[in-house]
Amino acid sequence: MKIYTLHKKQHLPISVDEAWEFLSNPRNLKVITPDYMSFDILSGADRPLYAGQVIQYKVTPLLGIKTKWVSEITHVEPKKYFVDVQLYGPYALWHHKHFINEIEGGVEMEDIIDYKVPLGILGQMVHPFLVKPKLEEIFNYRTKKLEELFGTLKNE
Repeated sequence: MKIYTLHKKQHLPISVDEAWEFLSNPRNLKVITPDYMSFDILSGADRPLYAGQVIQYKVTPLLGIKTKWVSEITHVEPKKYFVDVQLYGPYALWHHKHFINEIEGGVEMEDIIDYKVPLGILGQMVHPFLVKPKLEEIFNYRTKKLEELFGTLKNE
């Protein structure tokens, strides 16, 4: 079983409070997801983030195939981090840690995603040219969108 990791960091000129307010609202995931993915929350986003929260949505992650994705928020430390895991969806494993760290002039947001592609060896074969580039594209879009919303730190 091959488990991959995607690790991203971004610096924004906002306070920890502002970062937490935005990132901990499940509805904002649609704001930072590319339009072509047709991200649609079905249920579970009607309360502030809490451990045990289950969020269901539909998304088109690859090849125009619409799929249901069900995530559970497993850990929450307000204004520091939260963790979501996929209970049902396109990945064989999806474990996403979101960290917010105060730095000079703003915050560092860090995402660490451990994931496993489905379909065994076939999934591993398509990972380098299909799955990995698509995840990079999605998180690069997220970076750009957050910079549009909040600006960038000077000196970067």
